[in-house]
Amino acid sequence: MNLKKNYYFSGVYQGLVKKYTVRKYQKSDYALWNDFIDQAKNATFLFHRDFMEYHSDRFEDFSLLVFDDEKLIALLPANKNGSEIHSHQGLSYGSFIVKKTIRIKEYTQVFQAVLHFLKKSGIDTLSIKALPKIYNQTIAEEIDYVSFLTKAQTYRSDVYLVIDNNETYKPNRNRKRALTLAEKLNIEVREDENYKDFWNLILTPNLVSRFGVQPVHSLAEIEKLVSLFPKNIKLFNAYQNDELKAGVVMFLTETVAHFQYSSGSDDRTDTAALDILFDFIIRKYADKKYVSFGSSSEENGRVLNEGLAYWKESFGARTSVQNFIRIETKNYPELAI
Repeated sequence: MNLKKNYYFSGVYQGLVKKYTVRKYQKSDYALWNDFIDQAKNATFLFHRDFMEYHSDRFEDFSLLVFDDEKLIALLPANKNGSEIHSHQGLSYGSFIVKKTIRIKEYTQVFQAVLHFLKKSGIDTLSIKALPKIYNQTIAEEIDYVSFLTKAQTYRSDVYLVIDNNETYKPNRNRKRALTLAEKLNIEVREDENYKDFWNLILTPNLVSRFGVQPVHSLAEIEKLVSLFPKNIKLFNAYQNDELKAGVVMFLTETVAHFQYSSGSDDRTDTAALDILFDFIIRKYADKKYVSFGSSSEENGRVLNEGLAYWKESFGARTSVQNFIRIETKNYPELAI
């Protein structure tokens, strides 16, 4: 059978064997969407609608659902920017979300249906900020294959530094020296709820003075997200004699403990407050598959922040890569395998 003979109509992909319905997310899909996220093999709480919609005023939602008859089989969290669709500009990553049971042929056909739907909707390109593989709950690399078939452009690659908890945790001599210093100075680590002081006294002033930017999340936004996802978002602060010296906000998923925010006071080097915070958290989440330090790349992946990368590597983190890909929707016929 030559699937290039397949045809499309009204957002419905009808092949010689199967047909798929592709449509945009509606508010009435809230429970259906979230239930699917909970069962997917390559999704995290960032794709829950409550997380995606905390900044809905900043992005035009263009999330998609794909059905095989009445059965939901795939999701695409996405936003629209002109004639481009992004998955997702308001999140750390995006993905074409599927369950563990999907087969490669079905995945390819469904992805083709989505590209054709986008093409018919006047969309020229689909850009995906790929979900780092460490977040997959099982092998889920189908996106690499369809990227190849559709001649996708990898327009950016970020260096992610990650600790693999299958390996023995071995901070280097510099970190061990810093940890000894922090212990001598009686730096105390606490799992905390004092987001206000961390945001207002340390994180925001540091970002403004060093980079001229505010945190991605405002204090009100992070506190709202914590209330919605108390098991997934945690704050750890370091104190010396009850004086706040450093803080770290963790985003926790099934497989990964991720350092989302970290910042210290002006004397953080002298007190090693961040060092002892990171060490405490790495040991606390040894049951996760990975501990992620996030990106050490700048200028759209073209420049490596060598100092930042070294600091992360000194804890034993090693390189994983997050790719950013762009697919022209006109290439959907290339997926007719």
